Amino acid sequence: MSQGLVVGLTGGIGSGKTAAADEFARHGATVVDTDAIAHQLTRPGGAALNAIREQFGPEFLDAAGAMDRTRMRALAFADAAARKKLEALLHPLIRAESERQIEAASGSYVILVVPLLVESPGYRERVSRVLVVDCPEAVQLERVQSRSGLAAEAVHAIIRSQAPRAARIAAADDVIDNSGSLAALHKQVAELHQRYLKQARS
Repeated sequence: MSQGLVVGLTGGIGSGKTAAADEFARHGATVVDTDAIAHQLTRPGGAALNAIREQFGPEFLDAAGAMDRTRMRALAFADAAARKKLEALLHPLIRAESERQIEAASGSYVILVVPLLVESPGYRERVSRVLVVDCPEAVQLERVQSRSGLAAEAVHAIIRSQAPRAARIAAADDVIDNSGSLAALHKQVAELHQRYLKQARS
């Protein structure tokens, strides 16, 4: 891997990972987002679509030819075996593309956004540091409901399916407290950026 410092950025749903990653990008870091890669792989013409059609059936593609996210999400949450099958199909493709993007990175360091980093030992081994964006569960719930319109129980189910907050904090080298304002988030990112720049240079 030609790129020196790779910081794995993670956090629960609604914690503010995207806001933090966007701010790091503004400071000049290269952001590699595994969720964005998953979207590329499953949109019309995406590299994962043939395998999804073969494994799950044509009903899991929508009218445009992309993976039907709503239908697949419902299946994955209801059926652990189906979720494992989907992960086995997508994860190697996501990993290969994220490695390609890290190799091609031109920023002073890389922010690798992995929502399930703590749950995925393979990713933990590939990053120099783990940065957790953290906020209380009540804040997660409020943010996710306001942006997605999901019922509280659906959001709680997603939160329960992720690593517990304490486990994420225990795995962290650095933590951003994103329970406050956007300005407070930006201040913390600016401080970490300076620290990461020093580490990348050394």
